[in-house]
Amino acid sequence: MQYYKLQMGCMMILLYIAFLYWKERGKYHKKHKLRIFDYLLVVGIISVLFDGITAHTVNHPDVVAPMVNMICHMFFLLSLDTLIFLLFLYMRAITEGIPKPKKYGMLLYIPYILNVLVVVVFMPQLKYHEGEISNYSMGISAYTCFIMAGVYILLSWVTFFKRWKYIERHKRFGIFTYLAVLFCVTTFQMIHPQALLSSIAVTTIIIGVYINQENPVIEELSRYHKEMVMGFATLVENKDGSTGGHIKRTSLYVKLLAEELRHRGFYKDVLTKDYINNLCRSAPMHDIGKVSVPDVILQKPGKLTDEEFEAMKQHAAKGGEIIRETFGHLENKEFTQMAYEVSRYHHEKWNGKGYPDGLKRKEIPLCARIMAIADVFDAVSMKRCYREALPLDKCFEIIQEGSGQDFEPLLAEVFLDIRDKVEAAHHEVNNL
Repeated sequence: MQYYKLQMGCMMILLYIAFLYWKERGKYHKKHKLRIFDYLLVVGIISVLFDGITAHTVNHPDVVAPMVNMICHMFFLLSLDTLIFLLFLYMRAITEGIPKPKKYGMLLYIPYILNVLVVVVFMPQLKYHEGEISNYSMGISAYTCFIMAGVYILLSWVTFFKRWKYIERHKRFGIFTYLAVLFCVTTFQMIHPQALLSSIAVTTIIIGVYINQENPVIEELSRYHKEMVMGFATLVENKDGSTGGHIKRTSLYVKLLAEELRHRGFYKDVLTKDYINNLCRSAPMHDIGKVSVPDVILQKPGKLTDEEFEAMKQHAAKGGEIIRETFGHLENKEFTQMAYEVSRYHHEKWNGKGYPDGLKRKEIPLCARIMAIADVFDAVSMKRCYREALPLDKCFEIIQEGSGQDFEPLLAEVFLDIRDKVEAAHHEVNNL
C-alpha cells in the first residue's frame, strides 16, 4: 500500500468531484448532453486508477504476472495521454472551437493517433527498473507517451496565450494555474520517472476545470441572471404590445453578427469573449427606457406627432440612466458600461443624424453600432401596432440602403453576408 497512497488520495478527490458534478448536472439539466469535461473526468478517474494499480504491480513482479503488469501499464499510458489530449481539445473548445478533422484540423489529431499505435505495438518491450523510491517502467512506449504528452501540453499553452482574449477575464488565472501545475509535474516526472506523481497532475486538471469552468451551480446562477434580465426586458417590452420576441430575435442577431466579425478578424482586439458575452447580456435591455414612455404613445396605432416622437426619443437617454441606477453597483463594471452604451446609443446613426447625442461614425460605441442593425432589421420585419411586417427581402434591402448612412458599412456588409443565419434565427424565434 505504501506505493499507491498518493493515488488513493487523488482517487477519493476525483470521485467526490464526480459525485458533485453529476449530481448537480442531473438536478439542473434533466437531459444531460455529454461534454468534453464528462470525458475528461471519466478518463481522469481511469488514469489515476491504473496509476495506482501499476504502482503496485511494478513493485511486486514476483506475485504479478508479466502480462497483467504489461496490460495495466498500457492502460495507464494510454489514459494519461488521452487525458492530456482531451485537455487540449477542451482548451480549443473554450477559445476558438474544436477544428473539424479535415486538412489542418486532422493534423491536431495525428500525434495522438500515432501515440496510441506506438504505445500498443511496443508494450512487450517495456522494461522495469529498480529505483530508490519505487520501481518504474521505461521503454519506447513510455518515452512516446511522455513526448506526446509534452506536445499536447505545449499546444494547450499555445492555445491559451494565442486566444487569451477569447477567455473570460476572471477565468484566465485559474486556467494558467492548472496548466502550470500540469507542466511542472509532467516535467518532474520525466526527469525523475520513479517519482510516480502523474496522479497529482491529473487531479489538479480536473479540480481546476471543475471549479473554474464547469461547476453546474455557478453555471445555473449565470443562467438565472440571464433569465432575470430577459424577464425584466420582456415586461418593459409588453408595454408596446410585444411578447418578448423582439428582444429574443435582436439578441440572436447581435450574437451572430459579433461572432462573425470576430471570426473574420474584424475588431479582434475588441471582440473578446468577455465583450461578446457582455454584449449578448446587454442586448435585451436596449429598449429598457421605454418604461418611461406613456402607453398612449407606445401603443398609438397611427403616426406619431412631432411632440410624441420627441417624447419617444427620450427612451434612449432614459434607458442609459436606468441602467446606471439599477446595475451601477455590480462588480462587473464592463457589463454595466456596455448595457448603458447599448441602451443610450443604439439609435445613433453612422452619418451623425441619430439621437440622443448626434454621435457619428466610430464615436458611436461598437456595441451600439451592432445593436442598431439588429434593432432596425427586427423592427421592420415584424408587425407593429402602426404597420404590417415587411417581407424579409425588403428588410435586408433596408439594411443595405442604410449602409454608410444609418449603419457602419462594414457591419452592414457582414450582416448581409450571414443572411441565411439571420433568417434561420428569425424563423426559429417566431416558431417557438
